[in-house]
This record gives sequence, structure tokens and C-alpha cells, in this order.
Amino acid sequence: MFNNLIETRRSIRQFKPKPVETDKIRKIVEAALRSPSSMGRNPWEFIVVTEPELLDKLSRSKEHGSSFLKNSPFAIVVCADPQKCDVWVEDASIASIFIHLAAHGLGLGSCWIQVRERMHDAQSTAEEYIQQILNIPANLKVESIIAIGYPNEQKAGHPTDQLQYSKVHLNSHDKEYPMPSA
Repeated sequence: MFNNLIETRRSIRQFKPKPVETDKIRKIVEAALRSPSSMGRNPWEFIVVTEPELLDKLSRSKEHGSSFLKNSPFAIVVCADPQKCDVWVEDASIASIFIHLAAHGLGLGSCWIQVRERMHDAQSTAEEYIQQILNIPANLKVESIIAIGYPNEQKAGHPTDQLQYSKVHLNSHDKEYPMPSA
């Protein structure tokens, strides 16, 4: 089941104008809350955004790569408190991936929008812009926004023979990992 999820999941940026059922949203939130974190510190926090007006504002959080969010039925903003854990970036990223996989497992599409280290415009960061819109306290850092909805585009999974096995090594960096046979 897990292998099927990772073999078929793709980033989806086009969504049907159909709301996502509350029980599916709850299952995705539960998956995020079950994501592992360093020493069980759970530095992450999540903001589920369903209001179209807010989604439209969030779609303008970056100069590039967030505009499709305005047509998403909902999104989850993934934040974390760096005071709780020195690897908050990793913990928030793991939670983001759990959100992706849970959404895909429920027949939904999703796409990661990178927020940390990205600019809103020449004067402010995407994080500052999002913090203001969603009243996020200053102690929380925004890692990503995950747009989620029913896919309005079809993408095949990446074929095994196109995976970058050249970046995998066996026991030492100078030894190739054997490619799988067809």
C-alpha cells in the first residue's frame, strides 16, 4: 500500500471546484499529528485554511509558485516553534510529507508551497506576509503550505527506469548502487 502511494503520487496544481469532505480533512490532520519528530517534541502546528478569501490571499504569498492556491478547496499551513526543537525544519518537513501521502491515499491531490527562505516581495518575506494574514505568533516559523483538493489533472507516477539511481551508492560513495532489473 505504501509503495503504491509513493509510486503514484505527483504534485497537483489544478483542482476541481469541489469541497473536500470534513472527514477527509480530519484524516489528513490526524496524519500530520502522527508524524514523527525528533525526541517526540512535536514542534509543529498546523492551520487548516478553508475560506476562499484567505486562500486567495495566501496564493499571493510568493512572487512565484503559489498562485494555484487560490483554486484549491483547502490548504494546511505547516508551522513550527524553533524553541521546542533544533530540527524543527526537518520535523515540519516530515509532517508536510505525511500530509501529502494522506491526501493522496484519500484520492486527493496536493502540492507543497515552500515558504521558509522565500520572499513575498522586495520588502517582506513570504513568512511575514502569511503570519500577518493568519495571525501567526512571532515565535512560530512557517515552513510550507500544502494545497489540497480533488485533482483536475492526471499525472502518471515517475517510471522506475527514470529514477536517479546514479545518486545512490553502495557502502561507499565511489561504488554504484545496482539498478533494478526490468
